[in-house]
Amino acid sequence: MNINKKYSAGWDVGGAHLKAALLDADGRVLKAVQMPCALWQGMEKLDQAVDAVLADFGRPVLRHAVTMTGELADIFANRKEGVRSITAMMQQKLGAETLFYAAQHGLVRSEAVTELCGRVASANWHAGAGFAARQLRQGIFVDIGSTTADLIPFSGSRLLNQGFSDAERMREDELVYTGVVRTPLMAIARTIAFKGRRYGVAAEHFATSADVYRITGELMETEDMAATADGAGKTREASMRRLARMLGHDFEDAEDADWRQLADAFRSAQLAILEEAIAGLISRLALEPAALLVGAGAGSFLVQTLAQKLKREYLPVESLINADSEQVRHSAAVCFPAYAVATMLS
Repeated sequence: MNINKKYSAGWDVGGAHLKAALLDADGRVLKAVQMPCALWQGMEKLDQAVDAVLADFGRPVLRHAVTMTGELADIFANRKEGVRSITAMMQQKLGAETLFYAAQHGLVRSEAVTELCGRVASANWHAGAGFAARQLRQGIFVDIGSTTADLIPFSGSRLLNQGFSDAERMREDELVYTGVVRTPLMAIARTIAFKGRRYGVAAEHFATSADVYRITGELMETEDMAATADGAGKTREASMRRLARMLGHDFEDAEDADWRQLADAFRSAQLAILEEAIAGLISRLALEPAALLVGAGAGSFLVQTLAQKLKREYLPVESLINADSEQVRHSAAVCFPAYAVATMLS
């Protein structure tokens, strides 16, 4: 181990996952890691996840930058309490010199976090979209994660978001609560086509979007970290069994091909939600036909389909990442806000 090298790390503290990216002195990402971190179960989950990431890095890290969305976890009375608690924990774990991302204010020391709480809270989207905007002329940054999708238009190195807080961005369709792992299927569609008939979808947590994308084969195992709805396995058949319950069926009531078609129907319904939101942004901002879609996150595979539907060029965010291997580049794309704040340390 060369202790003279100046490694930097970016961290994205979420409510369900902890993501981190390790960069060398030249700004090249060496490793990007996503860890399960059920923050709603207690701050000790974050403590343990940080230790696990640092052990995985296996290198002495000189500088750290942190962004977060975990302040939304319901163990906190409000966002301000969450920001303060996460800031204190990360400073304790990573050192007094740890910096925190505060959107247009950049990276700030912990003493400034309380005053800038509204800009530190849930600002990871701003870090990722801002990085993309500095590299490209015009487009929409689409980061589809396990739980939510960030849809951030940009032009001329400037973000064009109308909202900043979660509430404002949800109002403006810049934050859509739909993702490729944790979203309950009852939140994707109220009715769905199955074997030539229309079915009502059970308002019950029988299955999640991860079941859909396990069946279609698009969800990578490394991004499939959340527990299943019934606590059972993550095999394709187990996912089909959960999907069947959403329509009041048993798995044995139909063939595998039927359940695959049902998964495709839920996939189409989720795409329709995202397509409507993106089309609204394009119309509202009169973005040029050349404005592309930049795909990031565990659900970036959906962004390419959305680009085709909207007749837009697609650019995977991997193409903006400095790394020596495709595997590391992909991992950094899944952890893109962590990578983005790490690059700010250079």
